Amino acid sequence: MRLVRSEFRKLLTTRIWWVLLIVEVAYVAFIAGLFALLFSTGADLGDGAAAPAPEGMHELVYSAASSIGYVFPVLLGTLAVTSEFRHQTLTPTFLTTPRRSRTLLGKIVALAIMGAVFGIAAFAIALLVGAPLLAVGGLDTGLGDQETWLMVARGVLALMLWSIIGVGLGALVPNQVAAIVIVLAFTQFIEPILRTGAAVWEWAADVGKFLPGAASDALVGASFLSMAAAPGSSSALLEWWQGALVLVGIAAILVGIGSFTTWKRDVS
Repeated sequence: MRLVRSEFRKLLTTRIWWVLLIVEVAYVAFIAGLFALLFSTGADLGDGAAAPAPEGMHELVYSAASSIGYVFPVLLGTLAVTSEFRHQTLTPTFLTTPRRSRTLLGKIVALAIMGAVFGIAAFAIALLVGAPLLAVGGLDTGLGDQETWLMVARGVLALMLWSIIGVGLGALVPNQVAAIVIVLAFTQFIEPILRTGAAVWEWAADVGKFLPGAASDALVGASFLSMAAAPGSSSALLEWWQGALVLVGIAAILVGIGSFTTWKRDVS
């Protein structure tokens, strides 16, 4: 507990966590509101009528919290570690806590909790913005459905796992600029391109569903990036528990490699 409290103090004394949180909330609010507005107004068929909205539109609106919001907790986890290497604040920490694995574990616990905070904030704003707009359009908000709240709970878990993945990446790639470039390039460009290819080419579908973002969407249960995948096709998402296992595996691999390589080096 002492190490976890110490990690929280170090994290909360910086501006980065609340800057990322504000940007996340604003971004999710915009995207969720945009989707809800589009679904509510419907598509113009040319005769003034609106196309009937498919079922589950509320899930796509609310899941924007995770499908686009996951980049913020992974960035937070990455920056929490790389900032320590950059400013050499790890040196006094390692002097007071010689067992470096305990320091890394404390950081993982602290960032997992912050990931939950980011997840709750993201889904709260998606619900607050999306539900009224869906209701105005006469669409089901899903607020009375148990599955909606299970999706929210799984989404919070997904963002917790993403924050741990960020810690692992930061431990593996201590250079802050390089780590940020890797996160942004992969989440915003590389994986979306790979997932688009997986939806188009059958031979790539079996690999595409195991990509981190696809696994995260599978854990949550909905995503606008997976709308093109038919439920019975090979490009459809994994089961939610399979998606969770993929994210846990990625986090474990990154943390494990980082702890046995970079984390063991002399930081003085």
